[in-house]
Amino acid sequence: MAWVQSFLTALKLGLFSFGGPTAHIGYFREEYVNRKKWLDDESFADLVALCQLLPGPASSQVGIAVGWLRAGWAGSLAAWLGFTLPSAAVMAAFAALYETTPGVAGAGWIKGLELAAVAIVAAAVLGMARTLAPDKPRATIAVAAASAVLLVPHAAVQVAAIAAAAAAGLALRRGKPAAPHGDVAAAANRRGYSRAAVALLAAFAALLIGLPAARALGWLPPLLALFESFYRAGALVFGGGHVVLPLLEREVVPAGWVAPESFAAGYAATQAMPGPLFTFAAYLGGTSFGWAGAAVATLAIFLPGYLLVVGAMPFWQTLRRLPSVAHAVYGINAAVVGILFAALYDPLFVGAVAAPVDFVLAAALYLLFAHWKLPPWALVAAAALAGIAVYGL
Repeated sequence: MAWVQSFLTALKLGLFSFGGPTAHIGYFREEYVNRKKWLDDESFADLVALCQLLPGPASSQVGIAVGWLRAGWAGSLAAWLGFTLPSAAVMAAFAALYETTPGVAGAGWIKGLELAAVAIVAAAVLGMARTLAPDKPRATIAVAAASAVLLVPHAAVQVAAIAAAAAAGLALRRGKPAAPHGDVAAAANRRGYSRAAVALLAAFAALLIGLPAARALGWLPPLLALFESFYRAGALVFGGGHVVLPLLEREVVPAGWVAPESFAAGYAATQAMPGPLFTFAAYLGGTSFGWAGAAVATLAIFLPGYLLVVGAMPFWQTLRRLPSVAHAVYGINAAVVGILFAALYDPLFVGAVAAPVDFVLAAALYLLFAHWKLPPWALVAAAALAGIAVYGL
């Protein structure tokens, strides 16, 4: 069954996708475009561009969208569960280990995983650049987007860069209306889906407005107050997991749900987790209210992103076939390449490569992945072992 395939594929990605949201895009492209061939580079870049424009966990939203294209509602839920559940469980276990084992955050195997993320994202950026920014105009757009994001490191600049790239594409009037991938066309034409999509977008807005109002009136018990805090954080953050972490600190520490030192321990542990960084919510909710809190916080922080991306999908697929939208997507796709290139440099390269030995190991991992075609899970294992050998336990 298609939804089972979606779940199993996402589960593998959830277990081995280290490196944060930027690295996840590289893993997704390798699995969904190169290996599974469920969609092509253009369709994949369209999804990345859409998810960059929406608030929420961008990499998880890309996975949800791919699951929806593959197997409808069941596929979208299966993709989310597969990608999210492993890291939510590992997050709790690793957070406990971090609190009881000083120095684990600086372990050599974690350094190896950081360098593996550099190699994977580098391969993804170069592969996408060959397809989506192969000529002078699009290469210029990509470099301009990368420059803007690096020089002004704010989540809003990513949205502005994509908007400016869309305007450049309209001015250049290049790019032809795309005939959607077969799965895309079939999914977009499902009977009655547009009405359901409107209902999802309405539910997103109703929860975003209604929950804070009910909390202000004192109508929410503690678990629903927790749900409101995490739903609002997931609904209003642009830029992915790294941006939401300080927002969560303002929600849980002043409220007395999590002690500052416990939050810091969980924050450090999150950097080493596979899968989405938003599963930090499982740690915070569990610290506050046990297993029920972990489940409520995890559901709440991912729900707005799910409602938005699945609700937007049919309209996005319709709009992208219009000539004017095709021109805009021509520029947007190039900007996505630039944004990923900027993220490859900072935080991935800057954070992981601090010495010649780091660069040599990252280059070796890139060679194994891009040219020797080592599978991502094997690359992660090799990187962890290399990290232990080079940097020690």
